[in-house]
Amino acid sequence: MPNERLRAALLERGLTPASLAESIGVDTKSVERWISLGRTPYRRHRYSVAARLGVDETYLWPEALTREQSTAASESEIVALYPNRWSVPRDEWKRLFSSAEREIGILVYSGFFLAEDASVARLLAEKAGAGVRVRILLGDPDSPAVAQRGIDEGIDDAMAAKIRNVIVLYKSLRAVQGVEFRLHGTVLYNSIYRGDDQLLVNTHVYGAPAANAPVFNLRKVAGGTMVTTYTESFERVWDEAAPLD
Repeated sequence: MPNERLRAALLERGLTPASLAESIGVDTKSVERWISLGRTPYRRHRYSVAARLGVDETYLWPEALTREQSTAASESEIVALYPNRWSVPRDEWKRLFSSAEREIGILVYSGFFLAEDASVARLLAEKAGAGVRVRILLGDPDSPAVAQRGIDEGIDDAMAAKIRNVIVLYKSLRAVQGVEFRLHGTVLYNSIYRGDDQLLVNTHVYGAPAANAPVFNLRKVAGGTMVTTYTESFERVWDEAAPLD
């Protein structure tokens, strides 16, 4: 059976079997067999193809890894676990963003602790100037989801006020080319902070502020699915969000 996912991924990126073969160091006929006959390449080649196309290996070849292999790879994606956000070393947030060469993503309701740090805004501006895509999703202060979160935390309208404060704090960053802001109205189960293939995921706990909830430090491992799950969630929220004027 042909591998239509691989064929589509090549077309979306304007690549041919020959150009893909050259970039990963295999014969063009091998790539053609992977597509037309659905052949499964060696794992080192699967990893190279997935990295070149910017997709997950298990998306292109969902049957290539056993459940045990996929589970083990996913567990290996956990770098560290912090009992709450305030126990994450302060420099860890800057290291996450500093390491990014392609993509920085922030998905929060307010993320006030970052916005009030002027050095973080300068770092994000510098990364955008270096060609890194910087995307920041803030909660829509007028949305029902934000209002409910304020009620759940016992701070009522203060949640919306914090977001409006953050929008003001980010005034200079919003003017930087390459930095994109959007407002979302989703029920946020986790705050996500991304630097390429590494994440800090701040879980949300009912009735507790995000600062008191656990944080996972995740790094993408070939065959793992945890990082992909969170990055895909980020993209869904981004697609549904509205640009911040």
